[in-house]
Amino acid sequence: MKPFVADVHTHSLMSGHAFGTIREMAAAASERGLELLGVTEHGPGIPGTVNPIYFRNFGDAPRILFGVEMLYGSEVNVLEGGKLDLDRRHLDLLDYAVVGIHGLCYENAGITANTDNLIRCMQDPKVRFVSHPDDAHFPLDYPALVQAAKEWNVALEVNNSSLRKPKLRPNCRENYEKMLPLCMELGVPIIVDSDAHDPSFVGEFSQARELLERLGFDESLILSTDKERLKKFLLNS
Repeated sequence: MKPFVADVHTHSLMSGHAFGTIREMAAAASERGLELLGVTEHGPGIPGTVNPIYFRNFGDAPRILFGVEMLYGSEVNVLEGGKLDLDRRHLDLLDYAVVGIHGLCYENAGITANTDNLIRCMQDPKVRFVSHPDDAHFPLDYPALVQAAKEWNVALEVNNSSLRKPKLRPNCRENYEKMLPLCMELGVPIIVDSDAHDPSFVGEFSQARELLERLGFDESLILSTDKERLKKFLLNS
């Protein structure tokens, strides 16, 4: 399998529960040979994260750090009723949005409603992929999710942090084993990310790689091995 050259779901200390500055995250990405780093601070539904005014100053954010190209987005939250926790004005300031379900601002509504709510959020034009669709705390209908990803041209993530910390997201490996064959069947792309909350985990993909290799996943569907292809997808260009 080709090397992964990008990590586009990471968090700096600005998310309120992470431990590195953006520059420290970028330095770690450079040390590990990455070409592209995306910093995606949590949306306002998560306690302690950035005020939305943070997203209004991305024009001053550095675009190259330590030789690594930088993108700036947000991991926005699915709320009850399939709403996003970041408003249109601020969504439009992002390079891209990741959408995910987090228990700090969402209660399990059952497999059908969880899936419906996530799919509604996936339809926003800024949302380019779904973060950690793997958590048994919030069960999902994988055939419906993958079909919707195909319809709305949204990628699905393989989250190394979930695989590294299975007690946090139980049954994540088994859920990926359900989801990934469906992605191959329908030709839905995936993005491999660290979900790093500390520089030491930026570019850490070992467990995700092992899973994909064991399943014989179609490498042509992995966006994370080609910087330009991934950028084009994320920026919807």
